[in-house]
Amino acid sequence: MAARDTYLLTDVRTRRHDRPVDVAVTDGRIAAVGPALEHDGRDVLDGGGKIVLPGLVEPHLHLDKAMLGAEVVGSLDDAVARTTERKQTFTADDVRTRATDLLTRAHAAGVTRVRTPVDVDPTVGLTGLDVLLELRDAWRGTVELQVVAFPQEGIAARPGTRDLLLEALARGADVLGACSYAEDDVDACREHVRDVLDLAQQHGVPVDVHADFAAGAGGGVPDPRHDLAAEIAAMTDAAGLGGRIVLGHVTTLAGLDPDRRRRTADALAAAGVGVAVLPPTDLYLVGASAPVRELRDAGVRVACSSNNVRNAFTPFGTGDPLDAALTLGHMQGLELDTLLDMVTGDAAALMGDDAHDVVPGARADLVLLDAPDVATGLLDRAPRTHVADLEPARTGTTRA
Repeated sequence: MAARDTYLLTDVRTRRHDRPVDVAVTDGRIAAVGPALEHDGRDVLDGGGKIVLPGLVEPHLHLDKAMLGAEVVGSLDDAVARTTERKQTFTADDVRTRATDLLTRAHAAGVTRVRTPVDVDPTVGLTGLDVLLELRDAWRGTVELQVVAFPQEGIAARPGTRDLLLEALARGADVLGACSYAEDDVDACREHVRDVLDLAQQHGVPVDVHADFAAGAGGGVPDPRHDLAAEIAAMTDAAGLGGRIVLGHVTTLAGLDPDRRRRTADALAAAGVGVAVLPPTDLYLVGASAPVRELRDAGVRVACSSNNVRNAFTPFGTGDPLDAALTLGHMQGLELDTLLDMVTGDAAALMGDDAHDVVPGARADLVLLDAPDVATGLLDRAPRTHVADLEPARTGTTRA
C-alpha cells in the first residue's frame, strides 16, 4: 500500500486539539486522531510539530480562462466581451498549458480540490471542456477536479449552446453550470435557470450558477437580471434540488435594504442553496461582496474562492485560496477561523463533501502548515507541504 493511502502521521497540531496528536490513515481515510497512536504496521511520517489542515479547496476557479494576461477593463460586460474575443484563439494546447500552470500553482499552495467552470458555447465549442476532463484524469490522486459545463454567454442568447451542454454531460461533465444574468431580458434569464435545473434533474448532476453579479444601491438594483437569488431559491425548492445548488458572486445582495437581504438569505437557507463568494473578482469588478456574516447567520453554507486569475475578470491572483480569504477578511472584517473554514470544510461541502476536516472518517488529503499557530499561518500565507509528499521516517518499526 502506498504511503499516501495508509500511514501514521505523528507530532502534528490541529485546530481541534490543544496539544500535539497523531493521525492514523487507512486506505486514504482518517482512521483515528489522538496522542501516541500505535503505527500498526503503517509507515510513519513525521509531522515535525506543524499544523495539519484538510487540503485547501477552490470551489469556483476558472482554469480554462486563467493566465490570459493582466487586462484592465471597466465592467463585467467589458470582461465578458474581451474574453469572448480571446476565446476565438483558444486551442486545446493553449487551454492545457494555462490550466496546468494554475493547477500547479494552486497545488503548491495546498489545494487538493477544485471545481472549475468551463465555458461551453458556439465560439469555443467543447475545446476547454475536453481538456479539463483530460486534466481531471491526469491529476486524480493529487487534485480532485469537478468540471462544470458553463454557458457564460447564455443559452437562448447563443443558439446551439444547449446542445453543447447536453454533449458536455454525455462526455462526463460533473456539474451543470448556469449564468442567470446572461440572457437579453429577465424573463429569458428565468427560463435559462429553469432549463438548467430541469436538465440537472434529468441527468442527476448538481448545478453551479453565476448569479446577481451587480452592486445594488438604496434598496434597488441597476438591472433586474441581477436580482434573482430569491427566485432561484424558490425554483430549487420546487425542483427538490436542495443541497445540490451553489450560487457564485451574489454581490447584488450587499446593496439591498436589510429586510430584503434577510428575506433572501432566509430563502437560500430554507432551499439548501449554497453561496461561493469570489472576493478578488467581486472587489475588482463590483466593489462589493455578498454579506457573509448575514448569510451564515441565516444558515446558508458560504465558501470563498479565487474565481479568475490573471485575465480580464481579475488581472491579478496566484491560485492561493488564502489570498482570496484575506481579501474577503479586509472587506468584511471576518474572523480568521471563519475565513479558514470558508476555504476548507465549507468549500468542500459545496462540492458535496460535508466531512472535510482532520477527523475520523474524513478523506485524508492533508496539508502541513509551517507556522506556530493557524492564525499566523493564515496571515503569513505560510509554506504548505502535502502530507502525501512526505517520505516515511520509519517503516514498520516500533515507535521509539
